[in-house]
Amino acid sequence: MQPTLIFPEEPQLNRGPEVVAETGSAALTVENLCAAYRRGIFPWPDRPGDPIPWCSPRRRAVLKFAELTPGRTLEKTARKPGWSYSIDRAFPEVIAACAAAGRPGQDGTWISPAVVAAYTALHHAGWAHSVEVWRNSELVGGLYGVDAGGFFGGESMFHHVDNASKLAVCFLARHLTERGQTWMDIQQLTPHMERLGAREVTRATFLAQLAKEIAVGRVVFASGESGGKKP
Repeated sequence: MQPTLIFPEEPQLNRGPEVVAETGSAALTVENLCAAYRRGIFPWPDRPGDPIPWCSPRRRAVLKFAELTPGRTLEKTARKPGWSYSIDRAFPEVIAACAAAGRPGQDGTWISPAVVAAYTALHHAGWAHSVEVWRNSELVGGLYGVDAGGFFGGESMFHHVDNASKLAVCFLARHLTERGQTWMDIQQLTPHMERLGAREVTRATFLAQLAKEIAVGRVVFASGESGGKKP
């Protein structure tokens, strides 16, 4: 039987530990994932077979689109011919590429087969989405993440050519800005994202802003939105 998890609400989360629950992979259901992300909680597996911690970090990385700093090199790269972008055209390929991406200092990937299956189910339910970057019709980069009910946050990204994942972030930022979202959750601050302008905020700040975003109830990904786009 698949367990239904009950997560703490905002006041309890602010006072509580970073790991709010530990479960097996059977708990990675669409229902549990949706409930978690709407409270700013995400599963962060380590090794296959180990208990899965559901996390609400005390320090949270975010990217405010007004602070996005692509830099001259990336802007010059984006102007070169041959690039195109899409949404939800190749979700299985994107999450597979993210799982296969090398992670310096880490032994393997947290994107296990169970995680791939769970987020693919979430994608089919309309809550997980992918951004694809194409170079002359070849998939060379992208990212995927979760719509928490009107607010999208990134999960993982990959690139097969230089700057492709950064181009995916920039394209996504434009897409979300057009729909009224002004910032996105990226969970953990990496040097890659810090160079684009991301920074950390406190858990209390993040949860309060997340609640406001979800209360707006905007549509960040419309049905049937897949297809090639220019930045």
